[in-house]
Amino acid sequence: MTVPVREKDDYRPSARRIARERLRRSRTRRSVVIAAVSTVVTAVVLYLVITRSPGWPRTRETFFDWHYAKVALPQVLKGLWLNVRLLVCCGALVLVLGLLLALARTLRGPVFFPLRLLATAYVDFFRGLPLIICLLGTVFGVPALRLQGVPNDPVVLGGVALVLTYSAYVAEVFRAGIETVHPSQRAAARSLGLTGAQAMRYVILPQAVRRVVPPLLNDLVSLQKDTGLVSIAGAVDAVYAAQIITAQSFNYTPYVVAGLVFVALTIPMTRLTDWVSARMNRRQSQGGTV
Repeated sequence: MTVPVREKDDYRPSARRIARERLRRSRTRRSVVIAAVSTVVTAVVLYLVITRSPGWPRTRETFFDWHYAKVALPQVLKGLWLNVRLLVCCGALVLVLGLLLALARTLRGPVFFPLRLLATAYVDFFRGLPLIICLLGTVFGVPALRLQGVPNDPVVLGGVALVLTYSAYVAEVFRAGIETVHPSQRAAARSLGLTGAQAMRYVILPQAVRRVVPPLLNDLVSLQKDTGLVSIAGAVDAVYAAQIITAQSFNYTPYVVAGLVFVALTIPMTRLTDWVSARMNRRQSQGGTV
């Protein structure tokens, strides 16, 4: 005796499920309305507080002048190209140098003690040294040595200072990722006949890198903002372009324009970081490979 198969069109949700879905939709609509109303109220309050303050007319004229914004935007965007190039070049070098430092700090055996000591000293020194001091020392100190073959270009020297500082932070991120991999992974790799270097390359590093992608992206976001510090060396980037116009007009609107341009460039990277973090958290909660 054959049992007839019920087709999908014959399915009818139960009354309890319909009520549950109706309640869920009602709560969603209520949350959206409350969020919209609270946002509008907050925006109105902030607008009234700012625009009715005694110094707002002068502040608007000094920092939010539309004429100077239109004048500054093309120059700021032209200078921003330098910041983007610094981000790409320095970001790649930071990742490579940071990974090498992390590997040096995780080497085992007494024979590698000097290398571990040097890597640790490097990381401790440049993590503690303020970036602005590193930039000033590199940009103005290196040319004073008059070394043959060493470039004196402030853009190159500013990029070197960024790489020196951020590689120390990235090295700690990589090292933290390596140490989160359970020792049984290394032991299993060695039991299969892999050498220590092969175990690190094929087993440990792939897992560690996947785990530290979100903090690495955060460091790259910070690097993108700090590329504007090369302006102290005279490199004409977005910040220095705004400074030139400000010095000519005594109006600070170009600085606001430069800041908004950096924010517009940073937001996509920040959202990408959030998306990657949420995706990895979902995979980890589901028991997937992190």
